[in-house]
Amino acid sequence: MADEVFTLIAGGKAGYGIRKAGTVAAALFARMGRHVFQMDDYPSLIRGGHNFCAVSTAPGPITSHYTKADLLVCLDQRSVDAHASHLSERGVMVHDDKAKADEGSVGLPISAEAKQYADPELITGVAVAAALAAAIGMSESELAGLIEQSYSRGNEENVPYARTIYKAALPALKGWFRLNRGEKERPLLSGNEAIALGAVAGGLDIFFAYPMTPASSILHFLAARAEDLGVVAVHPENEIGVINMAIGAATAGARAMVASSGGGFALMQEAFSLAGMAEVPLLCVLSSRPGPSTGLPTYTSQGDLSFALNQGHGEFPRVVASPGSVEEAYRLTAELLGLAWEFQTPAILLTEKHLSESRVTAELETGKVAWAEPVPAAPGPYRRYLDAPTGVSPLLFPPSSEIVKWNSYEHDENGTTTEDAGNSTRMADKRRRKGESLADHLRTLHTVNAFGDKGPVIMTYGSTTLSVLEALRHGGIEATVVQPVFLEPLPWWELSRYAGRNVTVVEQSSTGMFASLLKEKAGIVPARVIKRYDGRPFAPEELAAALKAAE
Repeated sequence: MADEVFTLIAGGKAGYGIRKAGTVAAALFARMGRHVFQMDDYPSLIRGGHNFCAVSTAPGPITSHYTKADLLVCLDQRSVDAHASHLSERGVMVHDDKAKADEGSVGLPISAEAKQYADPELITGVAVAAALAAAIGMSESELAGLIEQSYSRGNEENVPYARTIYKAALPALKGWFRLNRGEKERPLLSGNEAIALGAVAGGLDIFFAYPMTPASSILHFLAARAEDLGVVAVHPENEIGVINMAIGAATAGARAMVASSGGGFALMQEAFSLAGMAEVPLLCVLSSRPGPSTGLPTYTSQGDLSFALNQGHGEFPRVVASPGSVEEAYRLTAELLGLAWEFQTPAILLTEKHLSESRVTAELETGKVAWAEPVPAAPGPYRRYLDAPTGVSPLLFPPSSEIVKWNSYEHDENGTTTEDAGNSTRMADKRRRKGESLADHLRTLHTVNAFGDKGPVIMTYGSTTLSVLEALRHGGIEATVVQPVFLEPLPWWELSRYAGRNVTVVEQSSTGMFASLLKEKAGIVPARVIKRYDGRPFAPEELAAALKAAE
């Protein structure tokens, strides 16, 4: 049967190579010129538990995975039990023949054949590619080429195993689906990879991070490519060390970035305020997962919105922005790094596991991004904290014949510590004016995305935008989707036009943080708020039904 959207779901224990299998399938679809969205669902376990990947593909644009599988590959009984209800009307389930499944499913000797090889659990995931190859009409030789290209080790075992499973699957699955080719091949990127590349495009010199899911792969990506990208990647002993080293690097003139998740970013709060007081340009990536505390370490959430908006103690300007796509993650990271330096203040790129770790076909406008340079020092004695009308002072870095001071205490224009009441007022006013200058500058930038111009208004932000757009496509719903890119300062001057309209907010927090922000800052009182907060992203099928019910 021919396809529009085709979805593969594969499930099994951690250690079965499920994520790798999903990546192989996604790469295959991308080489066919198709659009792809890959989502991985996994617990914080190295072995055991239940993992699954959902890879959805279409000839045209697609912005979310689907939860109804056309091909469902279950490598153990738990996967059969968990996903039998996720089979689409036209779908087929393939499972290990030792598992019990409904009539009409296809049992294959997945585990029995795997026992003949050195690592029977890890090789099991190769069965996913074999079943997919049979179902979409690939030849045995094409499958062998796919395995050789996709698996870097053990092909003397992977290829024979794949051939065996393919031959067993072929009688029942041969040509079950016909996947139309797309118009051209596109690269596959995760959100974190796009963030890393965007930072490089924005002039990143040095990156600091302590691994914490779901931000960890930014460190892995930059560390593996540091020499090629011309950056330094550093893994300090903890998150406190991360941000303090980054502040030190920035005061020496290096464009620095840090990344973490909720618990790790909480450890950075004091130093984040230090950057605010000392007026240190710094970009921080906060990739959210459900909390509080350890929460759900490998799942997604937008429960850190208020945390990001109110990061640090005391009063000082900061920028918070959230990308709604992988392409936007690239552009926005470069933009925020430039804004941090132009206004000498910390900035936060707020994202979520769903965008950070999902892999999609994307086309980036690559290359260096030009941004305004920091204010140069005027002739005469250097005053680090010159009380300029804009609140933005000149920057000078060592080596220099001038004395350069960065101070976490309240200070005068030279950077000398003082507790004088009048000076404290002047410096507080200076930082406030800088925030006002930043807000004025944002009026000249693209701060809000709008998709469509008819029907009811749906407001969302971050990765939830992807789910909303796919839900509208899936449900054939006409609506205007409004996505603020910047959240602090919130572009109320763009959003206030929607006040008084019939607005639906879609977000992933239990308390409706985004809806509250819109009401407080833009005067928008939503008629309804559609929320999901179980750590899983919205499924387009379910979200479309909820949006139709809200009409």
